[in-house]
Amino acid sequence: MRFHLKNVTRQFGQHVAVDSVTLEIPAGQMVGVIGRSGAGKSTLLRMINRLVDPSSGSIHFGDTEVSALRGQGLRNWQRDCAMIFQQFNLVPRLDVLTNVLLGRLNHRSTALSILNIFTREERIMAIAALERLGIEQAALQPAGTLSGGQQQRVAIARALMQSPKMVLADEPIASLDPLNAKIVMDALKDINEREGITVITNLHTLDTARNYCERIVGMARGRVVFDGPPNELTAEAVHAIYGSDRDGAGIDESMTSTSINIASAKPLASATPSAGVGTLAVAEA
Repeated sequence: MRFHLKNVTRQFGQHVAVDSVTLEIPAGQMVGVIGRSGAGKSTLLRMINRLVDPSSGSIHFGDTEVSALRGQGLRNWQRDCAMIFQQFNLVPRLDVLTNVLLGRLNHRSTALSILNIFTREERIMAIAALERLGIEQAALQPAGTLSGGQQQRVAIARALMQSPKMVLADEPIASLDPLNAKIVMDALKDINEREGITVITNLHTLDTARNYCERIVGMARGRVVFDGPPNELTAEAVHAIYGSDRDGAGIDESMTSTSINIASAKPLASATPSAGVGTLAVAEA
């Protein structure tokens, strides 16, 4: 079932955040959207999920015009199109298991949701999702006590509980260290490959987009300026997406890397068993 955006534009007052974007995405693709901050990436994903309405243009999923949905139809779409946020959007005081079960709310009656009654099958499903993400041991901990990487895995497990047809991830690794970033991206790739679910993720890091995504969409000033496979993301394409630095030089891709540089890792002079045995060389975006 193809997903199609046709001339989609979003304006905030006089500012055009997304400018006449047209994309066609076949079912089962893993797409990385890259670009500078303010390029329109997050607004694009929020329009797809209908957290923000397009100012003009249309969004279609198969025969359904997503941009025209209202009421129950819109709620059904937001159930089928799961959203993963950079800031996790968990309920800190609730335990991890309950946070994951909240992904079932749009599959249930209002009465059951209000009473917070979940079936045995739903609880088994939630535990299975946590096991898949390797975080089942934290099921009864308050979500607010977990690390950022753990919370993002909980958010992915919650998205799985929606039984989605599409997963949108808005900068899912922007606030994570390289090890947790890899765990999260591996999980998204596994969902894409094992279930055949379309995954669209906004990324700041070129190496991550190259390694995980079969298709890369580059945005600049609200427009799509690149659309193709990773091997076509040349230096010229990177320049079109990111422009030049203040001295007019091209962007060094290593500036956007979150890779763990094992070769250059050096032992810490005063390492303790809890501190580890080496350093991670990381260039932050």
